[in-house]
Amino acid sequence: MTSESALLSELIGLVYDAALDPALWPRALEQACLFVGGSSGVLFWHDAAIQRSAVLHIFNEDPHFTDLYFGKYLPLNPCFPAASFVEAGVVCGSTDLVPFAEMVETRFYKEWMKPQGIIDALATNLEKSATGASILAVRLHEEHGLADADDRRRLALIVPHFQRAVSIGRLFDQSRSAQAVLAQVLDNVTAAVFLVGPNGRLVFTNAPGRAMLDEASLLIERNGNLAAVASEAQRALRDALATAENGNIAPDGSGPVSLSKALSGQWFANVLPLTSGDRQRTGALHSAVAAVFVRKTSPASPPSLEALAKLYKLTASEIRVIDAVLKVSGVKALAEALGLTQATVKTHLHNVFHKTGTARQSELVKLVVGFAPPPPRE
Repeated sequence: MTSESALLSELIGLVYDAALDPALWPRALEQACLFVGGSSGVLFWHDAAIQRSAVLHIFNEDPHFTDLYFGKYLPLNPCFPAASFVEAGVVCGSTDLVPFAEMVETRFYKEWMKPQGIIDALATNLEKSATGASILAVRLHEEHGLADADDRRRLALIVPHFQRAVSIGRLFDQSRSAQAVLAQVLDNVTAAVFLVGPNGRLVFTNAPGRAMLDEASLLIERNGNLAAVASEAQRALRDALATAENGNIAPDGSGPVSLSKALSGQWFANVLPLTSGDRQRTGALHSAVAAVFVRKTSPASPPSLEALAKLYKLTASEIRVIDAVLKVSGVKALAEALGLTQATVKTHLHNVFHKTGTARQSELVKLVVGFAPPPPRE
């Protein structure tokens, strides 16, 4: 029998080969499943803000069920949005987020997981942004049983190599990567979008963004650079842009940049890097180093659920219920949207009310809409 160290060595080599030749990723995922003890594997990205996902590479999944997932079952996955809140590099099982007894009662399990024989999944966020993550997931078949400590240990051994390989892959595919990121940002045309170069230099502004600059109540163009009107917001925006220029996201806990609390509603800017420090050093091939998109808090675009979850110590299921309350009202409608029984929804609502100090759904909506992420610690 091949030793664990030999299997690990072979897998690591294949992962780095896949970084240079993307056609090898399915083989790398196959070896990862063999090493961890899973039946299928996938590399994908998920954006919780716009509730979208897309497969990057996949191994051993029926295309029919892949299409079903993205066409129907993505909103019913009980692990999101909480799964995208887990720190990058940390191994997390589906049962860490949703108890198995609750999982088996969901439509997602009954209609998508069970027909494939999937009983559990282990995953890690390879990279995180302000709104989503790129994710490596290994699914476990019923014959494997629920993930155990050894399965988690084995996945943890290979996670750093997948993270490095993903970064290396971007170095060898800069133009396509940049186009993909740019397309994702500009697809969300309802937000004000600003693409900025080094030191906040404006290189592109969409129509809502130009209107915002013309109004000059939140953001202005100062000597060709993007700047916030409020001095405190400007300091936070400057720091966030400097962090993004180095290819990083904002430190944990800082959240979106609050632009104003005095105007009607609250306005937040999310800063996302469009390049990494390594890509910058290879020649600064792209004039834009970060994207800034600005939204007003409302039921349609609430502030960070991650910050809200941390503040009130909400479970993954409770986060899903809050997210759904912002879109539909009534226990029956919530149950249908979440793929849960009405009894389960009532239980989660009761817990959410207790934790947040609210008593009904309308009060919960007002709390979420008026919520601002806590300021960063000194």
